[in-house]
This record gives sequence, structure tokens and C-alpha cells, in this order.
Amino acid sequence: MKTVTFGEVMLRLKTPGVERLLQSPELEATFGGGEANVAVSLANFGMPVSFVTALPKNNSIADACIRELRGLGVDTNEIVRQGERMGIYFLEVGANQLPSKVIYDRANASIATAEPGSFDWQRIFKDASWFHITGITPAISEVASQNALESARVAKEMGLTVSCDLNYRKNLWKYGKKASEVMRELVKFVDVAIANEEDVQKTLEIKADVEIESGELSHTAYEQLTNKVLEAYPQMKMIAITLRESKSADSNGWAACLNDRQNFLLSKHYLITDIVDRVGGGDSFSGGLIYGLNQYGTHQEALEFAVAASCLKHSINGDYNRVSVDDVVKLMAGDGSGRVQR
Repeated sequence: MKTVTFGEVMLRLKTPGVERLLQSPELEATFGGGEANVAVSLANFGMPVSFVTALPKNNSIADACIRELRGLGVDTNEIVRQGERMGIYFLEVGANQLPSKVIYDRANASIATAEPGSFDWQRIFKDASWFHITGITPAISEVASQNALESARVAKEMGLTVSCDLNYRKNLWKYGKKASEVMRELVKFVDVAIANEEDVQKTLEIKADVEIESGELSHTAYEQLTNKVLEAYPQMKMIAITLRESKSADSNGWAACLNDRQNFLLSKHYLITDIVDRVGGGDSFSGGLIYGLNQYGTHQEALEFAVAASCLKHSINGDYNRVSVDDVVKLMAGDGSGRVQR
């Protein structure tokens, strides 16, 4: 059951602790990016996974990134080496009432300049059963959107299950097209959609009749919203919505719902306090859901696995969710005390 993910991986430069940018002259250098994060989660769960992107040739930072992904169990053989640079993002972690802040430096990165035809999707998908992409990739550039649409179309034609985290990023859609112009076309190939309420509203221009306010959960409104998406896209099998209650930068309520056309399912609710790093939380949910849908007999179990996996990610520094299946299963069973394991 091999999964393929496609998107940008970046150099992540984070301030130490909860310092503001350049409060001290140090930045922590790691790697991350939506689809790469999902690939690492799946590798940690023991699933075969291949990550596809474009990275510059003769670039030591890109080489280090590929070595790290390989070391984490991700197949990197389909990464195309072309272009001039690797994207960067700067992260300033918030605390209490001060929110986290992300600054992008990813214009003209290799994946943004990789022309259509750069990726041999027929070969890439030959032994795969699942394909995952996000709404970030088509936001990067015109040609990246063309590659994203082609990848989803070919995956669907070859019989793969296609999942997409709608992931709206307002600071990326700058090449002349609205998110909805591209994403409503891409979602026609999607079997499993993943989103929050803003993603649905901004990328698909679908809203619930009942107002959904950020930080407050109305299950009736979310059921209505997911029903509207499924009505608009009859080929879609299910949509999952993450439900984040942002009490402060350090304290969030966390849950999710899933509509599979037969049932509207709600997960267990977690209160996450003293958050270490919430970046990558949505990606860890996607990875958990893909694993759960492939390994569990019911959609409720798959949803619970995804929410527990993403809950644990909030305690891990970095983009990647470095937890095992056993870690997630223990939390699902109610072991969330954090006591030392001896």
C-alpha cells in the first residue's frame, strides 16, 4: 500500500524557544513542508511512502534535506533536481496571546519553476495505491498549479485514492489566479478531502448557512458544511474537518469530524496546553488519517487515530511528527498522563 506525496519541502529557520525574530543572532535550521511532513508521518507508521518534489542541483542544503528524508524512511528517488534555489520559511513561535508568525522566502524555488512534464507521473504512480497533495502546491506558481492538476488527474486515471488537504495560504496566491479558480478544478479528482472551515470557504467558496466563528465549534454547522461539499463534488467519498479551538497560542482544543456520506462522525476532544510547536499539526492529521483509513476497519477508528496523532504532534518541535503507531494507540486508549515510561 504505497503512498506518494507531492509538494515543496523548505529550509525552516526558527527562533530559539519563544524569542522574536532576531532577538538573538541564532536560528534553528530544520526542514519541513506540508506533503513532506505527511510522508514522514507515514514512514514513522511503517507505511511505504515516496515524496516527490523539485530541488536545485549542486546545492548542499538540498542534499542534506534529501539525506534526512531518506534517514526517516522516505523514498526520495523521484525528486527532480533542477532550478536555482530551495524555498525558506522563517518561524517565530508565539506564546500566550502573542500568535506565531511565519515569513516565506520561497519565490522562484525549484518546484515553482519546474515546467509541466518534469515529473513522469505514470512511472511515479506505477506501484502506488494512494496519492496525497495539498492546496499549498498549486498556490506556489502557475507551473506548480499545472503540475499539481496533472498529478491528481493521472493518479485518478490510474486508480489511486487521491487525498487533498485544501490548505489555504493567502500569502502564496500571487500569480493572478484566485485559490478557488484552481482548487475547484483540482478537487474534482479528490476522493478524500481534508480541511478546516476557512480552507473550505476560501478554496471552494462553500459556506455553511449557519455562521461558523473561529474558536467556537458548532457541530450542526460543520455537518451542514461537509454535506454541501459532498453535494458539490459527487465523486468525493469523504471530507474530514479539523476543529481547533484557539484559546491562546499555548492552549488549544483539538478534535475533528468526518462525513463519509453515510454518517457524520465526531472524534474525541483533546485539550492541548503548553503547546511546543503547532506547525505541521494539520499535516500530522492528514498522515494519521491516511494510515487509519488503510489500517482500521471503521472510519471512526481512522478518525480517532488521526486526531490522536495530531494531538501528539503539538508536543514535538519541528515540522515532522516523530511518533510511532504505539504512541498514538496509547493515547487513543486514554494514556495521556505524560508519565515517564520505565
